[in-house]
Order: sequence, then C-alpha cells, then structure tokens
Amino acid sequence: MPTERRLETLAVHAGGESDPHNGAVAPPLHLSTTFRHGPAAERMAGYEYQREGNPTQDRLETALAALEGGAAALAYGSGMAAMTAALECLPPGSEVLIPEDCYAGLRSLGAEFLPERGVTVRRVDQADPAAVAAAMGPAVRMIWAETPSNPQLRIADLAALSAIARQHGALLAVDNTFATPVLQRPLALGADLVMHSTTKYMGGHSDVMGGALVFARRDALFEKAAHRRHITGNILAPFSAWLTLRGLRSLPARMAWHCANARRVAEFLAAQPAVARVHYPGLAGHPNHAVAARQMRDFGGMVSVEFKGGREAALVFAGAVELFTNATSLGGVESLIEHRASVEGPNPVSPPGLLRLSVGLEHAEDLLEDLARGIAALG
Repeated sequence: MPTERRLETLAVHAGGESDPHNGAVAPPLHLSTTFRHGPAAERMAGYEYQREGNPTQDRLETALAALEGGAAALAYGSGMAAMTAALECLPPGSEVLIPEDCYAGLRSLGAEFLPERGVTVRRVDQADPAAVAAAMGPAVRMIWAETPSNPQLRIADLAALSAIARQHGALLAVDNTFATPVLQRPLALGADLVMHSTTKYMGGHSDVMGGALVFARRDALFEKAAHRRHITGNILAPFSAWLTLRGLRSLPARMAWHCANARRVAEFLAAQPAVARVHYPGLAGHPNHAVAARQMRDFGGMVSVEFKGGREAALVFAGAVELFTNATSLGGVESLIEHRASVEGPNPVSPPGLLRLSVGLEHAEDLLEDLARGIAALG
C-alpha cells in the first residue's frame, strides 16, 4: 500500500487486496493448519505450517504495520501475550521503567514473572520527563510507556521519552491500546515498538481476543520476537485474525464516535457536585492536556471518574446505571463501567472511589440520561 495514503484509507484497504484466484473483495479466511510443500520441504506458496505463518495472519500484520507506520508487525493470542513476548526479549540483568499508573497485568508481570528471567521492573511517574530521566541507569534497557494510562488516563510525552531513551541507549515501547493508531502514532514520535491489545478497539465488538507488536524497524528485536513466537507457538488463530482485520476496516469511524461521546460524558460528570475529579485528557483541566493535544488527534473513548463518597458512592453509581454494563475490558460498541479496585486482585492500586468508563457508540443523550440515573441514586 503506498505510504502516502491517509490513515482512514489504509484502514479500509491495507491487507485487503482482492483474492487473486476468484476476485473476492472481502479478505478470505484460511483455516488450514498445514500447507502443501515439495518432497524436500520446498515451500510452494510461502507457507508450511500455521504456527510459522498463515495468509490471514499475514494480512492482519500488513494492516497493523501500515496503520502504525511501522516496518513489521506480529500478532499474538492476547494483549498480555504480546506484552510478555516483548519484555521477555530483554536479556537477563535488564531493567524496565513502567508507569506508576498502568494496566494491572503489566504490574503483575513485572512483580511475578519477569524477575524469574532476571528482568527488574521499576515504576516511575512518566507524566514527568524529569522523573524518568532521573530514573535512568546503565541497566535500563527499555522504557515501557502507556499513554493514556489505564485507568487514570495520565499522559506521557512520547517525544520526550524517546529522547531520554535514545540518550541512554534504551528502547521506548508504547502500549497504544487506548489511543489506537487513529489517535496517536508513537513510532512517528520516536518509539521503537508499539503494543496493542487488539481485543479492544481494533476488534471493536467484544467478540475476539488478540494482541500485536508493531516494530519501527525490521531489526534484531523483530527477528528475536518472531523466532520466539514461532518456537513457543503463541500465535493468533486465523479466525481471530480475520475478525480483527474486519474490525480495522471501521476503526477510524468508530473512534470518531467514541471520542465525541466520551467528551460529552466527561463534561457531564465534571459538572456534578458528587464527583471529586474526572480523568479525561480532553478536558482543559487535565494536568497534561497540552501534551495530549500535541501528540493525539483526539482524546479517546475512555473516561474515569472519582466520587467524593469513595468506594461506597462508586458502587452505588455503578449499580444504578442501565446502559453502562458492569463488565471488564473496553473498546467495544457497547458502553461499559468497572470499579477497577475490585478487579485488580488482593493489592489494588486504583483509588477506591474510581470507576472506569468505556464509552460506546450509543446516542450521547441516552448515555447522559443513564449517568444522570447514577447521580440521582447517590441522593
């Protein structure tokens, strides 16, 4: 696909070439686990075994690389699988700087499993580039950024983090799940690697799980990750790849509606006396609003809100709404609400009065009426 194509066009066409055998416009689904080869294992059509690669996965990886402006991509069975694959490529003795506010699975990976491989994870306030610079040392091999962060929607200056990483000979990896390449392209801001839970906005319909890594260069890091996936077998099933590819076709249109609805939701909640604070980078009062405005095309479909009444008020609110479904995950067409501290395990770090909202594609007025129902329940 020509690089001059705009993102919305890439989303529709990248990896979507018509079938050369029958002219089908919709990308075909190839379920075969094995492919015919010659007597001496000569690959007749480029494939041998599904774990090593398959046509549907290749189409998805082509599209993912195009959307992020990367040189190559690898698809995985989940976002956690992709994250683990990237971090396990680091040599023993490495240190990784992760955000103070980040996905609970990343914290668990850093506390329980990476130390077994000799990799140390340290948390730092990545909204403050000076704090990141001060935390750098000779053992730091990677800065793992998450912006907007989960669930408090903190913003990291990716260009600044990239400069810090380069100065110290480290890599910058970015979890771009919340923003998607529609709103933010970390590789263009100097990142070396982008991770996605494609389960979320890319799939877009809460019916397919997956993850992906997109690489700025087809270099040694890519080759190591690709070889590791081949041997360990942590691939994305063809049907999941096909569903995700289908989701990508409408991603720009869906993100525009998610953003428009989320802005309305954030503004409504910010005006409520029962609300202590609203975390949404599109609000002028967000501490890093200017950074978000500089590096994002729009501010996303995620909003988190903290109530003055703490945990009790948050649970009353979550129990009173009807359109917002109490469920984990995010990025689907339906609106979801979740008390993050309740799902983070025995040692939660999210504020007890915080609810995370994944704002869906319903009519904004219906969503605001539903939120008003939750506010009324607080008395």
